Amino acid sequence: QVQLVESGGGLVQTGGSLRLSCAASGRTFSTYAMGWFRQAPGKEREFVAAISWNGGRTYYADSVKDRFTISRHNAKNTVSLQMGSLKPEDTAVYYCAATLFSPQNISEAYDYWGQGTQVTVSS
Repeated sequence: QVQLVESGGGLVQTGGSLRLSCAASGRTFSTYAMGWFRQAPGKEREFVAAISWNGGRTYYADSVKDRFTISRHNAKNTVSLQMGSLKPEDTAVYYCAATLFSPQNISEAYDYWGQGTQVTVSS
């Protein structure tokens, strides 16, 4: 079993930056590909970014390309999402997730999820 805990959410103004972190339990963290998803009120959960087990490959939704950066630190069992140039449409609950397979851009592919952290971008 893998447990994930997100942190770093909060309120930020348009154009600001925020860094989200996800702490994972288990000594096999490095075997999982990791992803970030978000869900805004009234909308389906959507893919944000993903990273391979060794950090060698990263993937981003078009809506966040050049603004967000995903990274992982296997020695610390953490994955981060650095968010910059934030927009009101980035407002959502952000979730980290883990999969034993290659990085995926659909939520159904992920086996474990954190509880989410709220990000609110004010205009």
